[in-house]
Amino acid sequence: MFFFHYSESHTENIFDSIRHINEYGAEFWYARELQSVLEYKRWDKFNNVIDKAVSSCEAAGNDVSDHFSHVGKIVEAGATHKDIGDIELSRYACYLIAMNGDPRKEIIAQAQTYFAIQTRRQELQDEFNQLTEDQKRLAIRNELREHNKSLADAAHGAGVVEPKDYAIFQNCGYQGLYGGLGRKEIHERKGLKKSQDILDFMGSTELAANLFRATQTDEKLRRENIQGKEKANRTHYEVGAKVRQTIKELGGTMPEDLPTPDKSIKKIEHEEQKRIDGK
Repeated sequence: MFFFHYSESHTENIFDSIRHINEYGAEFWYARELQSVLEYKRWDKFNNVIDKAVSSCEAAGNDVSDHFSHVGKIVEAGATHKDIGDIELSRYACYLIAMNGDPRKEIIAQAQTYFAIQTRRQELQDEFNQLTEDQKRLAIRNELREHNKSLADAAHGAGVVEPKDYAIFQNCGYQGLYGGLGRKEIHERKGLKKSQDILDFMGSTELAANLFRATQTDEKLRRENIQGKEKANRTHYEVGAKVRQTIKELGGTMPEDLPTPDKSIKKIEHEEQKRIDGK
């Protein structure tokens, strides 16, 4: 599934801190900097690990030049400057280096976890980008169903127990995200029938905004151990408003202004099931 969640940690910050972005928007790491973080004092020792990673890359049928790019690096050497050479590494290259590193080092195990997760994230992103809009809608809607269950549990732990109270809690989240509009107003704005669920008539972008609202509220309620219905409601509203502000800062379209798809999620699910049954 596309939305893979991983809590930020100190380790993640270490590897993020030495991550670079080239002129094409692609991320990379310098081998010399990675060497230092992975606690290899000598370049020749670390270069042996890189050689093993290159062999692993070749064995997997990948083009080495796509992941390991030799570049020069000028450093000061007294009154002169010296080119010590360096290698630009892709995320996958860093993962292979971590997998071929000294397993006795704790930082190596941390690197393996970090780059494995980041590599998988990119794979999921690539897979998601290849989906049609209907498939994206279905994927995110299914994610949202699961995370709404977790959000309901977190809200219950905060004191939102009765169904009526949970409906108010959910409405606060919508009001924050939709600039004051609640479920009823969103339903009317979309021109839906009484029996139709607003989540079933959202495009992938709108669903993604709601998924982010739900997951971040869930995590905040648990992380800060928020107690009381009023505090839980306020938290949901504030998170929704923060997501809205982020959309605005990025120049995105406000969720209430996004187009409403003609086809419902239920119809997409029915078509997908027919497709599967017909195989």
